[in-house]
Amino acid sequence: MTSTAPQALKGHDAGEQPPAWGRRLRRFGYGGPRETGLRERLVPPYASPGPQLWRVLGFSPAFAERLLRWSAWGGPLLVTLVAGVLRFWHLGSPHAVIFDETYYAKDAWALIHQGYEGHWPDNINNAILANPSHVSVPSDPGYVVHPPMGKWLIGIGEHFFGFTPFGWRFMTALLGTLSVLMICRIGRRLLRSTFLGCLAGALLTVDGLHFVMSRTSLLDLIVMFFVVAAFGALLIDRDRCRARLAEALPVGEEGGLRPDSGVASTLRLGPRPWRIAAGVLLGLSAATKWNGLYVLVFFAVMTVLWDVGARRTAGAVRPYRAVLRHDVLPAFVSTVPVAVVTYMLSWTGWFVTKGGYFRDWANQRAGLSPDHVKLPVLGTVHLPQFDMSWVPASLRSFWHYEAEVYSFHVNLTEGHQYQSNPWSWLVVGRPVSYFYESPKPGVDGCPQGTESCAREVLAIGTPLLWWAACFAVLYILWRWAFRRDWRAGAIACGIAAGYLPWFMYQQRTIFFFYAVVFVPFLCLAVAMMIGAILGPPGSSERRRAVGAIGAGVLVLLIVWNFIYFWPLFTGDAIPLSQWNNRMWLSTWI
Repeated sequence: MTSTAPQALKGHDAGEQPPAWGRRLRRFGYGGPRETGLRERLVPPYASPGPQLWRVLGFSPAFAERLLRWSAWGGPLLVTLVAGVLRFWHLGSPHAVIFDETYYAKDAWALIHQGYEGHWPDNINNAILANPSHVSVPSDPGYVVHPPMGKWLIGIGEHFFGFTPFGWRFMTALLGTLSVLMICRIGRRLLRSTFLGCLAGALLTVDGLHFVMSRTSLLDLIVMFFVVAAFGALLIDRDRCRARLAEALPVGEEGGLRPDSGVASTLRLGPRPWRIAAGVLLGLSAATKWNGLYVLVFFAVMTVLWDVGARRTAGAVRPYRAVLRHDVLPAFVSTVPVAVVTYMLSWTGWFVTKGGYFRDWANQRAGLSPDHVKLPVLGTVHLPQFDMSWVPASLRSFWHYEAEVYSFHVNLTEGHQYQSNPWSWLVVGRPVSYFYESPKPGVDGCPQGTESCAREVLAIGTPLLWWAACFAVLYILWRWAFRRDWRAGAIACGIAAGYLPWFMYQQRTIFFFYAVVFVPFLCLAVAMMIGAILGPPGSSERRRAVGAIGAGVLVLLIVWNFIYFWPLFTGDAIPLSQWNNRMWLSTWI
C-alpha cells in the first residue's frame, strides 16, 4: 500500500483546521478525498510500500526497486506454485468415477477417438477402472445436453495420461491452477496492488469448492476458467483504451493533462484485440455450458459502461452519445458474433462426422421451420411455418438438437438429494457429496483400532471464506453504490453474472457447485475488503497496525479452516467421529 501524508479535507485551506467530525474521522485514518490529476484518474498508478518499510527491512532503494519489479510476476507465480502442488497432489485419488465424471470422462474419451459422444453401456465404470485398454468406444451416438468444448479439454488430459482418474482430472487441475495465476494478476491490475492481487489468488487457492472442482472432471470449473480469462482480457482492454485517451488529451500550462470535450467525444480508439479475445473466451465458456451466455451479456454491458466512464473522465459532455456513436457497434461485433462463431466451431466434430446424435435428423424431412418454440415464462408459443429447405440439412439438424437440449434444461425438475436453492449458496447451505465410502480399520487409510471411518469428497466452499465473502459482497455493493468505485462494480458484475441467472430457474434441479463460476470474484471482493481493513493511504501507524492485525487474523482463520476440512476435500479416511465434527450444519449431511 502507498504510504503518503494525510491529505487536507476538501474545501478547507491548508492552514485551516477541519471541523470536529473531520478530526474524529482522522483518528481512524480518514484524510478526506485526495486530489488526483487527470492522468492518474485515467491510468491509476500501482501502489507500493512506503520507504519506511524498506528501512525497517534493511533494503537499499535500488534493491527495493528490483524487488518491486520482480514481485509483479514473482508473487503471483509463487502463489500459483502452491496452488498447483495442492491440486496435483494425489490427483488420482480416489481411484473411482465420482459424481458426474461418469458422463464427462467417458464423453471426452469418445470425442477424442471418434469426434462425437457415444452411448456407453451401464455398469462400464468398473471395467474402465480395472483395465481401460480393454474398453472399446461405443459407436452408437449418445444423447448429451452440454456443448462439447469442456469435454474436448478433458479429453486432452486423457490423450496424454490415459483413460484413468488422473488422466480425466488433469486438465481441470491445470486450469484450476492457471485460474489462480490469472486472479493474482487480475487482482493486481484491478486493485493496483500486487499484495492484494496475490492475496485474492491465495484465497482462491484455499477455497474448498474451487479446490474440489479442480480435482474433478466436471465442466463448471472450465466455464469459470474462460469467464475469468475473459474478465482479465476486458480489464486489459480498459486500461489500454484509457491510456490512448490520456495520450490524445492536451497538456495544460502546469504540465498536467487537460480535459477536452472534443477529443473525448470524437476520438476513435482503434483496434481492440483484447476485446476480441474476450469474445472468443466467452464463446468458449458458452461452448462448455450454456450459462456462459449470461456472462456474455453482463460483460458486454460492463465494458460499454467502462467506455462511458473513460470518455466522461476525459471531458466528454455527452459520454453516452459518444459511446453510442463510436464504441457500441465495435463492442457488439467484437464480442457477440465472435462468441457465436467460436461456439459453432466447438461443434466441428459433430458436423464433420455422421455418427453424432440427431446428426441426420433433417434428412428425408420437409424443410419447414419449427411450428412452435418453448420459452421460460411464456411457455409454448406457436409460430407460422415457412420453407427452410435452402438451409443445409446439417444446420437444421443442429437447430433441432439445440432445441431439444433447451427443452431438457428448462424442464429438469426431477428431485435430487443434493440439490439446493441459490438463496443458500453464499452461506454454504447445501454442499454436494461427490464420493463417500466407509472403509474398515486398516483399509484405505483407516487407522487400526478405529471403530469406523469415513472417506468423502465434499464439494463445499471453505466456510469461513464464504461467510466472510457475505460481508465482502455487502461492502462492494456499498462501495459501488455510494462511492461510485468502478472496481467494486466490476467485481459485483462478475458475481452477478455467475449467480443471478440461477434465480430464474429456482424450480429446476440445480446444485451448489454451479457457484464455482463466481468464486474468483468472491475472493476479489474479500481481498478488496481486507484492503479497506488495512486502511486507506495516509492512515496513521496505529490505524495500520490495528488493520494489519485484524486482516491477518481473518486470513489465518481462513487458511486454518481449509486445512481443517482438507480430508473432506481429498477423500482421505478419517474416524467417523472426526467426520461428524466437521459437519457444522445439519444440511451438510
